[in-house]
Amino acid sequence: MPDIRDALLVARDSEGRLIRRPLSPHLQIYRPQITTVLSIFHRLTGIALSVGTLLFVWWLVAAATGPEAYARAQGFIGSPIGWLLLFGWTLALFYHLFAGMRHLAWDAGYGFQKHEYLRSGQAVVIATVVCTLLAWIVGLALR
Repeated sequence: MPDIRDALLVARDSEGRLIRRPLSPHLQIYRPQITTVLSIFHRLTGIALSVGTLLFVWWLVAAATGPEAYARAQGFIGSPIGWLLLFGWTLALFYHLFAGMRHLAWDAGYGFQKHEYLRSGQAVVIATVVCTLLAWIVGLALR
């Protein structure tokens, strides 16, 4: 049986001559750069926000159901595991927000120079950490 991969690498140029297509770069060839890592984390935080929203919906439904269901949900959310999940959800929320703003700037045509996207990547990480800690400090102070 012939190997189909060889057939996929052959194409024709604009003049009809046969040429070999280049192989796509992959993680075994290129080192991940800050832009790559931040883009992957942007996708992962989007998934984490979706899953974390289920915890919030559970809490709302429990509040609407009655005092026993609410006490059970509140007990879980108030546990160390619940606090860890809430902290992670807050971190994901702020990261996804700031990374999304960075992507919007790119969509508008800004920030493509190397020093700009490195600086904006660092700004996303710093803003995420600062806003997450600030939100938790304020939240715990008002508790």
